[in-house]
Amino acid sequence: MRGTRRRRIALVALPALVGSVLIATAPAGADPAGPSAPASSGRSHLEDPGAVSLVRIQLTGADMLDKVVAAGFDLEHGLKRVPAGIEGEAVVTAEQTAELEALGVKILADDEGFAWDDEAEAPAGAFAARAVAPLTHQETVRIARADWFTTKGQGFLYVEARTTEGQQTSPIVGMQLANDSGPGTEFGSARTMSRFVDSGQYMFHRNLFKLDTRPNQIRVTSSTGGVATGHVSNWLEDGAPPLTANPAYRWNFVDGYRHPQQLFSRAEEIARQYPDIAEIVYLPNRTNGYQRKAQATIGGTGQAAVVVSSAAWGHEGGNDVTVEFVDRPGANLPLAVEVSGTAVRVLLAKNASGAPASTAAEVATALRTRSAGLIDRAHPYRTNTGTGIVAATPGPVALTDFLDQKRVGAPEGEVPRGPATIPVLRIGKHRDGRNPGVLIQAQDHAREWVPATTSLESAERLVHNYKSDWETKKIVNNTDIFFILSNNPDGANYSFYNFASQRRNLTNHCPDDNADPGRRNAWGVDLNRNYRVGSAQDGYAGGSSSCVSDTYQGPEKLSEPESKNIVWLVEKYSNIKFMMSVHSNGGQLFWQPGAYIADGRITTPRPPLGDEAFYWQSAARILSQVKAHRQTVVTPENVGGSSDVLYSSAGNVREDLYHTYGIYAFGWEVGGSIYNPATGNWQGGSFQPAWEGNPELVSGHAETMEYANGIMEMFRIAADWGKDNKKPTSQLVPGGGTYAGPVDVRFETSEPATIYYTTDGSRPTMESPRYAATEFREPGQVFHVTETTTFRWFSVDTAGNIEQNYDPSNNDTRNNYRTATVTIAQR
Repeated sequence: MRGTRRRRIALVALPALVGSVLIATAPAGADPAGPSAPASSGRSHLEDPGAVSLVRIQLTGADMLDKVVAAGFDLEHGLKRVPAGIEGEAVVTAEQTAELEALGVKILADDEGFAWDDEAEAPAGAFAARAVAPLTHQETVRIARADWFTTKGQGFLYVEARTTEGQQTSPIVGMQLANDSGPGTEFGSARTMSRFVDSGQYMFHRNLFKLDTRPNQIRVTSSTGGVATGHVSNWLEDGAPPLTANPAYRWNFVDGYRHPQQLFSRAEEIARQYPDIAEIVYLPNRTNGYQRKAQATIGGTGQAAVVVSSAAWGHEGGNDVTVEFVDRPGANLPLAVEVSGTAVRVLLAKNASGAPASTAAEVATALRTRSAGLIDRAHPYRTNTGTGIVAATPGPVALTDFLDQKRVGAPEGEVPRGPATIPVLRIGKHRDGRNPGVLIQAQDHAREWVPATTSLESAERLVHNYKSDWETKKIVNNTDIFFILSNNPDGANYSFYNFASQRRNLTNHCPDDNADPGRRNAWGVDLNRNYRVGSAQDGYAGGSSSCVSDTYQGPEKLSEPESKNIVWLVEKYSNIKFMMSVHSNGGQLFWQPGAYIADGRITTPRPPLGDEAFYWQSAARILSQVKAHRQTVVTPENVGGSSDVLYSSAGNVREDLYHTYGIYAFGWEVGGSIYNPATGNWQGGSFQPAWEGNPELVSGHAETMEYANGIMEMFRIAADWGKDNKKPTSQLVPGGGTYAGPVDVRFETSEPATIYYTTDGSRPTMESPRYAATEFREPGQVFHVTETTTFRWFSVDTAGNIEQNYDPSNNDTRNNYRTATVTIAQR
């Protein structure tokens, strides 16, 4: 810090003491074949469904996760961060289980795995040594969070704490937690806290456990004698009533899942019905389309196999093409190709003895070069060199794009083939840039059906209640809302009609070794890995260069029309200041940082403390509205920077929009775990839960309604932000004055705001040091002042209001910044 460099012992910055599943996607040569079961069944396109089993797995962190994904295993969002890394489930064959173990994945026994420990125990040994020691700046333990919440009649306490000795491994430093039972009561028996490590880096100790009585204070003690106490805060206990609490408020419009054609048709219908407050903006880059080339793999999978793809899309004539390998009588016959209409006949070569002589490589070359333009891709199977001798086929083999092979439970009707234009439903009384814009982007990942219905429900509530509900009128009059109801229509159609577990778009960027139709359910780009900031191309974890990985980043940044469209939209409509990328089914709400370099766990830049506080404040408002519907609680452990909450996701959209355009960009995993009072456990969800299901537990309908409450609250946050012209205030605590000896001080603000300060006598500017968090997920740092020091500072809130109208430019001579002098008396 500048002050400590220039004034050797003036300041020392100190910590503040404060109050899935994995599914195999055909790795190692397994052929996914045919229509699949729905994604909610938890089974993918394995070659032999009868040979698979469900295993529970443990990974050490994002670096191992990348290796597993690169090997072709499908990452779902049901993964859970645990003390030793990440836990999840895999539906795999015995061979694939061995493959996971070879990658270093631990296969968990039935009685293994992480669970929060509710049992209290008496502290002993080192933990008891300094249980009542006073707190000083030399302490090694810090409490980051202590949150109380209730759900479905049960109370919970969540605590996050750190020790400065957490990285130590020999011995590992333990932590214990004790709580009182309310003001004036004693601390009770202690519980052991769990130490969390990610990619070899210590993160924190934390615990979540049931309590029947709300505590007032907690005490955390380390095995090396450190101790800290802190007050307990309420989590989601004080939210305002939801809009749906008004008996006259209209809601519950969406009565089932919607495929992209239904979503887009309804968006356009809303714009026609409500032209005074709604319109359609068509995105300029058409998708690559719900379309594929017609294909066949002829001759098995050995060295004699040939993979054939049509030049035309299947629906544009490729499905009419047939290929036949013909054995002719005679000897010394050359390889030849005959074409009649859409029928291609390969006349196989014969050697001098009259035996077949054409290799797969030779046949593939002949098809590419002599098929009159009907075939544009022909090659040996996968990594084969094509040295095998090709056998004649029993007759013509019809090529197919496989899109007519509908999965069980697919909707009725046909899907329009070819590229799609994505409509954006824009809702707002004043759609001229004067109001803050909010972008709601749903269904980046095709198999996530609830985000689309949640977004549509939110749009319906706006237009139907605009004239009758004052709160809705304020939203529509004071914001400019952009709904992308499905950002991945090609993949979503494939999920609805062909393969329910499809995550990516349908673009096949694979070279020949992964281009056969057996790989068709593993093609596509993960749109939420295709952006420019913190990308896998730049060394960040969580994106894959494998074209059959479910986190495939694409051949280059912004290679896909869907991601290009998002950039186009926020650049054209620069009033967009808020964004929610809606996903499922993890039960999380997060923001930046979203990616890190695994070696050393180096994250993308963290938001300033003021932005971080604004994110947390907004999250509490949004999630309180979710809870109001049926007591669903997104727990504090699942809120924050996404790379801290879950794992690294390189090249995600949130990172790009925040760091490139200054947009407050949230990621929302709707669904996830919900507390089941009948069993006393948290119960997970799925990507496509039964629409009605259990209305108190897993239900697509209930999730749609409760998370629509949260989106509506985000609109209110944006409206409040746009009207905010109140200047923030800040203070140095305990403040300026004379102290007998060294003193700890910190800054406090009246609202989420960023503080810029100096201690070297200069006037503060936007280039001055920025008041920072002690560490991630913690409040602001504490300065240990050892000699007389003058602080000069100002604060800026998230809406850009500057304290006391101070102008931080160098041209302002008023110098109406804040100032306080901490005088340390000389002894």
